[in-house]
Amino acid sequence: MRQGRHLAIPESRRDLLGLWETARRLTPATCPKWLAAEDAESYRLVASLSLAGLSTAERAAAEREFEAAELGRLVVDEDGPSSPDARRVYVARPHPQAVWSIGIRMGGSPWSLDAAAGAEPVLTADAVTDAAATSVADPFLFRADGRWQMFFEVDNWRSWKGEIGLATSADGLAWRYEAIVLAEPFHLSYPQVFAADDGIYMVPESSQAQAVRLYRARRFPWEWEHVGDLLRGLPFADSSLLWHGDRWWLFTETSGGSDDTLRLYSAPTLAGPWAEHPASPIIRGDASLARPAGRIVAADGRLVRFAQNCRPAYGTDVRPLEILTLTPDSYAERPLGAGPILGPGAGWNTGGMHHVDAACLGPGRWLAAVDGWRMEDVPA
Repeated sequence: MRQGRHLAIPESRRDLLGLWETARRLTPATCPKWLAAEDAESYRLVASLSLAGLSTAERAAAEREFEAAELGRLVVDEDGPSSPDARRVYVARPHPQAVWSIGIRMGGSPWSLDAAAGAEPVLTADAVTDAAATSVADPFLFRADGRWQMFFEVDNWRSWKGEIGLATSADGLAWRYEAIVLAEPFHLSYPQVFAADDGIYMVPESSQAQAVRLYRARRFPWEWEHVGDLLRGLPFADSSLLWHGDRWWLFTETSGGSDDTLRLYSAPTLAGPWAEHPASPIIRGDASLARPAGRIVAADGRLVRFAQNCRPAYGTDVRPLEILTLTPDSYAERPLGAGPILGPGAGWNTGGMHHVDAACLGPGRWLAAVDGWRMEDVPA
């Protein structure tokens, strides 16, 4: 919490929760005009202020403070009070919201995983030290110089968008948060990191930019530069890249919100030219199988993609599908197994799970980063 001259300005959801606990219940005299009387329990009064007697410069400074408070999710009201110098500051009731965390699983294959030694989750929003995080999700693994790196989405409370965070580990089980390593004016998530050609690259989801953006590590793993767009013109979500059969392949969800359309593209080189597959969209109108749920892997003679089931809710579970045919002319797949490999659990993932990124440690030994969510009270 940052203390301004006129009021305390929240800088995290925990600050807002604290303000809600200490704020005053509304009365008929303090209930604003824009709030119906039957909804008065949904807000509380944080402060009543007056700008009377302030100089022009002091009023301008106070208005900047009020703007910061509104960015911090408070409501600054100047319509309710009778005096033009009066201001009332309100906080909204916390409401249940999905909060995401990251776990580690191990198993004999990417589709047969159990909780690793130690407690899950291994990373939560509380681990993030350089942003007011509300969730961490979409983890991708990369091993370099004898250490594991994990890249993942950080839901930044202050910037109102996703940014890409980094954590490191010596053994893949115990993780240390490092820093935000990539942020843009738009939302980023799902940061698939991979080696190709002469460098290490990242393709994060940037659907708000209507593009599949390609980044190259300028100083791995800390600095990344945008080197081009693989595709443009659609809300490409959770794009997953694969090198197979001397071509690059890109699976991406493009519905813009219904999570039910999976398109397939390919190119002879990472730089392109990229072209849509003749069988694309390969999934239409099915939110249980369309949206990618992590890196496509080759294991036990199979090529497997993972899909997040978004029914009945977004991020319900993860399902594997075996790719049977992947050529420039044809595509075929089938479900692998009878049901999901990841789903609702107890505690940190009671709501569901929606991502897996698996790395082979040796014959019959796989390490995977996963995520899951549960409902927690979060201020509106």
